[in-house]
Amino acid sequence: MSIDQARLHRALNPASVVVIGDKAPNYGWLRRQAEFHGPVYSVQVDPKEIEAIERLGFTNYTSLDDVPGDIDLAICAVPRQVAPRIVAAAAARGVAGMAMFTSGFAETGEPEAIDMQRQIVEIAASSGMPIVGPNCLGIYNRRIGLKFSDDQEAGEGGTVSVAGQSGTNTSGLIAGMQRAAVKVARGISFGNAAVVNEADYLQYFAGDPLTEVIVMYIEGVRDGRRFFDLLRTVTPRKPVILWRGGRSEAGARAVASHTASLASSTAIWEAMLRQTGAIGVGSMDEAVDVAAALVHTDRPTGRRIALIGMNGGQSVALTDQFSEQGFDVPPLSEASYEYLAKFFVAVGSSYRNPFDASSTIRREDDNLAKILQVIADDGAIDGGVAIELGARDLDKDPAELDGILALLDGFRKRTGQPVVALMHDNGGGSGGVEAMLRARRHVADQGFAVFPSYERGAVALGRVVASNEARAETP
Repeated sequence: MSIDQARLHRALNPASVVVIGDKAPNYGWLRRQAEFHGPVYSVQVDPKEIEAIERLGFTNYTSLDDVPGDIDLAICAVPRQVAPRIVAAAAARGVAGMAMFTSGFAETGEPEAIDMQRQIVEIAASSGMPIVGPNCLGIYNRRIGLKFSDDQEAGEGGTVSVAGQSGTNTSGLIAGMQRAAVKVARGISFGNAAVVNEADYLQYFAGDPLTEVIVMYIEGVRDGRRFFDLLRTVTPRKPVILWRGGRSEAGARAVASHTASLASSTAIWEAMLRQTGAIGVGSMDEAVDVAAALVHTDRPTGRRIALIGMNGGQSVALTDQFSEQGFDVPPLSEASYEYLAKFFVAVGSSYRNPFDASSTIRREDDNLAKILQVIADDGAIDGGVAIELGARDLDKDPAELDGILALLDGFRKRTGQPVVALMHDNGGGSGGVEAMLRARRHVADQGFAVFPSYERGAVALGRVVASNEARAETP
């Protein structure tokens, strides 16, 4: 069916919300809208639930017809047996759109359940009402405080939009990006995609001025040709990260029972990625890493990179990982080496690329500033810097880390080249792993892409550079 994009826009950016069928023990759908910018109403007919709902401060009605004003979004949490009747009532009421948490439809394989999903689709088609789901968590909108998970942030900002068939994976992507200091503008968990499918969401994101990066978790493509054609038009303007579920035979079987989707073959999927320029990833971590690299770097296309490690062995491992992702680690000019030798001899570290800089990165001297100035001035480097920050005890000496970050920020502003930080989970100074996690979040909050391993940093930056290379070649 053809989706009314104007009605879909109202549902994804509602001015009013009605929750249908929320109940004890915690009334989660109502509670999650505590920061929503507009009115939130409840529709519940069970008298045992109404009193508790009203004690929470929500006005309850026993019929959608009694809810005042226009309804932009209805969140449906009723048992599946009554879901078709509720959808029909919403369509008759003129609700702009619906998100259906209710599950137990085509994904079960039961004839009765399949028939109920068919009824819902027919009602949506005849009324023009877009339905997100069923069998989904629904809609997150950062700016207006609309949430489907308690830990989702509310507030201004955000340029990344996420859509996924799995509620858990969509929630996980949003949470992971928030930890990486990547603000997510929108999130859509769309489950069975019975009415509004993956191509519809991609089309919406393509025209959405708030969305600059698109991330999607896909278990099966319902409208393959349209999805392919959209990708080819979208990726030159906005990078699209695609995480595909069901790549293995066992995974494909799981997909069928999860969202009633048919997983596409690996060969077809990989051909689509090559021909459209979308960025394929194989895990949640990889999707989050690439999104962080996209958001926290300025469209890099260079592959000649400077690497700064903490000792000789780590510098070798660092070089291997970035080389395997297509980066060159070139020597600098002789003039650069003559200058570097004047102060590197004193500390006994290597001033070749990669730099073994364990003794040079200290707040009390300007060695790192000198290294970065040399890299910026030397024409051998056009791909920026990957630097291992090691164990940084943020609690004891925050000025140490902040001083380093200020130098790195100056380098990227001066050159326009990326800086990625590498901070291992197995460090953390006197505070151990927890201290490292706090330090890593601190680095991310300063606008840097930061990774817990060499491999993850190299893969993420490599995917971003490849994407930008392809986009730069597109007419």
